[in-house]
Amino acid sequence: MPALSFRPVPLSDEPARSLVTAMREEIGQLYAGVVLDGPEMPKAGPRELGPPRGVFLVGFDASGVAVCGGGVKDVGDGACEIKRMYVIPDARNAGRGRELLVALEDAARKLGYERARLDTGPDQHGAWRMYLEAGYKPIENFNGNPMATFFGEKTL
Repeated sequence: MPALSFRPVPLSDEPARSLVTAMREEIGQLYAGVVLDGPEMPKAGPRELGPPRGVFLVGFDASGVAVCGGGVKDVGDGACEIKRMYVIPDARNAGRGRELLVALEDAARKLGYERARLDTGPDQHGAWRMYLEAGYKPIENFNGNPMATFFGEKTL
């Protein structure tokens, strides 16, 4: 399977907007009642996932179809947080999530970050496993996310 090509796309533009909408809907079904943009949740909107210290990447397959997306945001002290990772259902179980994670880590390095952090919920076992396999070490809740149960950090 050919590698994906990644490019920055503002959250307000397609296909980033549709990918994040699909991710929100899936999280809402997985965790009833959770609103990712609620006041108690860590912020990850256009301001956080855009220039100058953030980015949202979209991964395109060889035919030009957007199959995944995710963002990087500044959390201070040389660290960034990887947010809003999503792979469309038709592209899952083919290594696309890992490919996206590597692209986001590369983007974070280019933005000057020394460490990447992330989190995931209790029912996202595949994500949890992927993060551990990618070298993320468990840390304390760094972002106040009330629904997450895994918090990880990796030196870039």
